[in-house]
Amino acid sequence: MYLTHSFMSDEKKQSSQPPLILVVEDHDDSLLLLSYALKLLGCRCICQNESYTTLLVAKEYQPDLILLDILLPGLNGLDIVRALKREPLTCNIPVVAITALAGREEKERILRAGFDDYISKPYMLEDLEEMIWRLLDDKFETYSALEICHES
Repeated sequence: MYLTHSFMSDEKKQSSQPPLILVVEDHDDSLLLLSYALKLLGCRCICQNESYTTLLVAKEYQPDLILLDILLPGLNGLDIVRALKREPLTCNIPVVAITALAGREEKERILRAGFDDYISKPYMLEDLEEMIWRLLDDKFETYSALEICHES
């Protein structure tokens, strides 16, 4: 039996709140790094280090994005994304594979399974940020430089 470690950084999402991202990663150091990076980007996050409750958590909280490790104990990321894409409540949520599997064949298999994108480990935080902005551009409140100057 695997220890489940889930937490939310804020309350359930509301339309005016920053994007909510579900992160599923079995390595605690990687999970912690991702949670810090997402908070720095202005996102809220739900983090869990086991795979069995991913579908239930996604259905309950309806995150804006899911970052999903491929090599998880129990259910692997490919099985999870297939289940997410079959479920009416989660089928439209973008899912990004976080993986050490970087070969061309592995990337094709990942995308065929239903992932919207992937990022290979080790990754640069700038690459993660660019992908999140690209997938969730409309979920972030944007401020012009003039607005930021007036707030200071």
